[in-house]
Amino acid sequence: MVANRAAPLIALADPTRRAIFEALPSGPRSVGELAKQVGISSSAVSQHLRVLREARLVMVRPVGNRRLYSLDPRGLGDARDYLEQFWPSALAAYAAALSEARGRV
Repeated sequence: MVANRAAPLIALADPTRRAIFEALPSGPRSVGELAKQVGISSSAVSQHLRVLREARLVMVRPVGNRRLYSLDPRGLGDARDYLEQFWPSALAAYAAALSEARGRV
């Protein structure tokens, strides 16, 4: 279903969620660490993490009394699958533009 594959892109359209997401490739982070890095409250980070979890972009793992968030490759796969459907037409348009440009020279 296209809507589900586009969910990661929709979730990342928000700049704060994108900043949280971009803070995770270096390793798992707690809500507090993310709040400090992004510069918003812990409760706001938690709300954004919920959206990112629903889009399968982050996953949570309990460690003692903390919850650590890390990237979830499933959502990235969904986004890649969604974008790949446009790749053949994008390449065809690029080839047509090249041919047209060469014809003008």
